Amino acid sequence: MKFGVVIFPGSNCDRDTVYVLKNILEQEVVELWHKDTDIQNVDVIVLPGGFSYGDYLRSGALARFSPIMKEVVEFANNGGYVFGICNGFQILCEAGLLPGALLHNNHRKFSCKNVFLIPDSKTAPLTNNLPRNRALKVPIAHGEGKYYADRKTIADMRLNGQILFRYSDENGSVSEAVNPNGSLENIAGVCNKSMNVFGMMPHPERASDDELGNTDGRLILESLIRSIQEKA
Repeated sequence: MKFGVVIFPGSNCDRDTVYVLKNILEQEVVELWHKDTDIQNVDVIVLPGGFSYGDYLRSGALARFSPIMKEVVEFANNGGYVFGICNGFQILCEAGLLPGALLHNNHRKFSCKNVFLIPDSKTAPLTNNLPRNRALKVPIAHGEGKYYADRKTIADMRLNGQILFRYSDENGSVSEAVNPNGSLENIAGVCNKSMNVFGMMPHPERASDDELGNTDGRLILESLIRSIQEKA
């Protein structure tokens, strides 16, 4: 499978993402610069975390207008798989490829720590191969991670299986006490109705290497790869 990792000015998780996909998961990977208009026949596009364009105006708001995003939008609308992590999630929301928006954390502070996630959707490629009822430990690093959408959108997403992950405790229990940023319904990741565009605030690429003592994030990436291969 061929992955394309988009690099924006200010991206800082691109190397981590390329390393995990190429060296650990043994996938073909190409780097796509934000000014590129050729996505090189990739199967999956990944928008990594970081601070694209310095997060000026609003996280992801400027990156949404990079030349490559025209290609990303067209690719997604044609059924191509797109995965945004942290800042990449923010960019996908700004581009209208995912519902909702990411707002400032309730406490107005940058959060950088391990959190626990419980998979919610049973049908989305990012989660359908994950163990059920098991919380995954994956780090977050964001200042604007509070997921928000209007009430009807949330209800529709719940009905359609578009909620990928919710913040939980280590036992998988979801409550406001373990919500790190004020996200509605503890939402940590979502997908579109067609289930080919995914976004999550936690960083699975930072929990994928045996050297780090935590590979829960690798399970998420492996679920995506396996699901796409099974549909091919």
